[in-house]
Amino acid sequence: MNLTPKQLRILKLIRDWRVRHGYSPTMQELADEIGVSKVTVFEHVEALIQKGALTREPNKARSLSIAEGVSVPDESRPMRFPLVGKIAAGYPIERVADQDEIDLGEMIGGAVDRPDSTFALKVEGESMKDEGILNGDFVLVQRTEVARDGDKVVALLPDGSTTLKTFFKEDDHIRLQPANPDFDPIRVKFCTIQGIVRGVVRQY
Repeated sequence: MNLTPKQLRILKLIRDWRVRHGYSPTMQELADEIGVSKVTVFEHVEALIQKGALTREPNKARSLSIAEGVSVPDESRPMRFPLVGKIAAGYPIERVADQDEIDLGEMIGGAVDRPDSTFALKVEGESMKDEGILNGDFVLVQRTEVARDGDKVVALLPDGSTTLKTFFKEDDHIRLQPANPDFDPIRVKFCTIQGIVRGVVRQY
């Protein structure tokens, strides 16, 4: 696919934005990221749609997505995941979304596929230590809004903080259970599930 450098950058921005936020950027957000006008971004996006690299749902905001079967060139490095911040395995911490990456290729050998819905968080705290998730570890999280009892989840609490705990739906509330007897469960009427932990990476 013959794409210009600017079009490649827009494609990567849309891919990364969807991974980090769960939805695509607006034209204005793309323009701000690249430092061009909204009109210029619109022209590039239309060209990408014409070339079959992007798809968009008509009359729907934030509906840009990478077309099926299209890969961004940097995906030849399959062990790079966006590192979107830190997660409390202890008391909840302020929500963060740093623009960074974790390169598993530099930390462990081998190769894994890169699901577009996977991101990494750095663990702070010891509340999940009995599940083998320690302070300073990195957890690989698959983005989803649905969890089952026993899933280890990244949960957004009503006060805007996030935490890493085991999910249980009880009669009239949700219990977010630590794996350390020194910590009490967090009980809330509702929370937003941001993802389920699929793996843990540790450096020595």
